[in-house]
Amino acid sequence: MFSFSDNDFFARRCVWVNGPVIVGGGPSGLAVGACLKEQGVPCVILERTDCIASLWQKRTYDRLKLHLPKKFCQLPNFPFPEHYPEYPTKRQFIDYLESYAKKFDLKPQFNECVQSAKYDEACRLWRVKTVSGNGSEVEYICQWLVVATGENAERVVPEIDGLKNFGGEVIHACEYKSGDKFRGKKVLVVGCGNSGMEVSLDLSNHDAQPSMVCRSSVHVLPREIFGKSTFELAMILMAWLPLWLVDKILLILTWFILGNIESYGLKRPSIGPLTLKNTQGKTPVLDIGALEKIRSGKVKVVPGIKKFNCGTVELVNGETLDVDSVVLATGYCSNVPYWLQESEFFSKNGFPKAQNNWKGKSGLYAVGFTGRGLAGASADAIRIAKDIGKVHQEDLKQKKQKVPTHRRCISTF
Repeated sequence: MFSFSDNDFFARRCVWVNGPVIVGGGPSGLAVGACLKEQGVPCVILERTDCIASLWQKRTYDRLKLHLPKKFCQLPNFPFPEHYPEYPTKRQFIDYLESYAKKFDLKPQFNECVQSAKYDEACRLWRVKTVSGNGSEVEYICQWLVVATGENAERVVPEIDGLKNFGGEVIHACEYKSGDKFRGKKVLVVGCGNSGMEVSLDLSNHDAQPSMVCRSSVHVLPREIFGKSTFELAMILMAWLPLWLVDKILLILTWFILGNIESYGLKRPSIGPLTLKNTQGKTPVLDIGALEKIRSGKVKVVPGIKKFNCGTVELVNGETLDVDSVVLATGYCSNVPYWLQESEFFSKNGFPKAQNNWKGKSGLYAVGFTGRGLAGASADAIRIAKDIGKVHQEDLKQKKQKVPTHRRCISTF
């Protein structure tokens, strides 16, 4: 007999899950679900929106393409179609994910937002509480919990002095679709990462007048070197050479191809691009045309912001710019701390405490938090599915699978 300590157990529908609950219906969650299917393990995928890969479908700009070659971005057991280009478009990637879900018969529970998830020591099971768009509540009870909400679950909106009194349009990069609506306008892009660079490029292509805030140092690398993906070249070199030497080689080649970017106001970090990525999680920018716009003066690079005023922005160097609109390319963060009641495996910033850690205690797993993109998520998904599959098969053989008998558990997956 299972005992539950919370009184609200009797106030919501309770669902027993024979396999893991996966929180997140993006590429990471789908990859785990597919790998579990290959292991013969059932699962439930919970997705807070009404579609898979909501970040890609609803919070990305129109011109977005994969920054890495498709072979580094495919999910387990399902390659991209051969006719896809080397760098698939946003629409092509979404189509690929939808085909992936169809192939492996993955049907997430849409519009179910996880409110809390905690491990019940009394019954040694996870209790995952959700609420749907119509207000109905469900509690899923399972042996394993897979956190697949990813590194980019929530937008980061910094507090900047005077921004609330700016008066013009202020949007986050996740709301930006195209530069078409900004034609002829002076737009301040806050942030110089991959999103900031690409938004600035798109604005310039649509005859806007973008200024890009580069407050800190940034590595800008060409997307390809001598016709080969910079990422792929780095992977090849790392198989034979130490990381510091690979960094030096990449920076020398970058200097020959892109020149001295510091003359345009883009200061390079003192730490190499791969070392910086591994130690601090900061991804280098892969240039796809923004640097040429900067050279030509069509994209202006400006230093940090001191404060906003009505229709203007004052920079730390004392310069004042007239601005019509602001795009905050200030990144994203994990939302795990808001719902997962656990502090041993995940840190306060919502990432696993140990780098590349995919497995915690008591049946807790994480996928898509390695900082290695889709390739890292795919590798984690395979590990997780094999780990769960081993235990699941042992349970079936021993015929000791634990199934709650309480009458309120009216549904089973």
